[in-house]
Amino acid sequence: MEGDCLSCMKYLMFLFNFFIFLGGACLLGVGIWVIVDPTGFREIVAANPLLFTGAYVMLAMGAMLFLLGFLGCCGAIRENKCLLLFFFMFILLIFLAELSAAILAFIFRENLTREFFTKELKTHYLRNNDTDLFSSTWNSVMITFACCGVNGPEDFEAVPPHSHSPSDEVTPEACCQREIQSREGIFVNKDACLTGVERFQNRQGCYTVILNSFETYVYLAGALAIGVLAIELFAMIFAMCLFRGIQ
Repeated sequence: MEGDCLSCMKYLMFLFNFFIFLGGACLLGVGIWVIVDPTGFREIVAANPLLFTGAYVMLAMGAMLFLLGFLGCCGAIRENKCLLLFFFMFILLIFLAELSAAILAFIFRENLTREFFTKELKTHYLRNNDTDLFSSTWNSVMITFACCGVNGPEDFEAVPPHSHSPSDEVTPEACCQREIQSREGIFVNKDACLTGVERFQNRQGCYTVILNSFETYVYLAGALAIGVLAIELFAMIFAMCLFRGIQ
């Protein structure tokens, strides 16, 4: 009976570690995509220290989980006590790090409010000055998502024109409608857009557009994070049980 219980524990341990291996591979893939993606996310990440750190933390966590899942599978199948103990200590550290990251994300959630982004935009945005990283990032976001400002074109009423822009410019170029939403896309009517003709502008604010685009993925990521934490917890329990059962 004891041998059957140990065998069952071994295969359960292998199963949980296989899921950790897959979860690590997914995190690794998402982290790489966020950092190298050419559609504007790379610039957003680079401009925001919090997002920049988060992307690389995700990449590191994915790599560690990927390796850890592999080691856990090997330790379970080979019934190696040294590997199992190393696995338990390593996954405990990762579990605590992920828990800390979740707590920090909750504490700093106010940095993702509409008011915060609106204040930052009005303070630091320099319109068409692409030598400024903050302005270039916002321009990329507005072009990519066919949106304007945080709430709409009215966000730029207090932002003075750039020195190389026309004096009567009301709206930044990035807010103008294009035939194809990319930097190379041809403007529908650039002059009319810049002087405030609404039908040639992207009127919807970026906050709403991006929130709607990523709302499903945010909930999915939250559910995935909870699932990963639960799997890690069970994997630690099975690792200790298997460790104690191996003679």
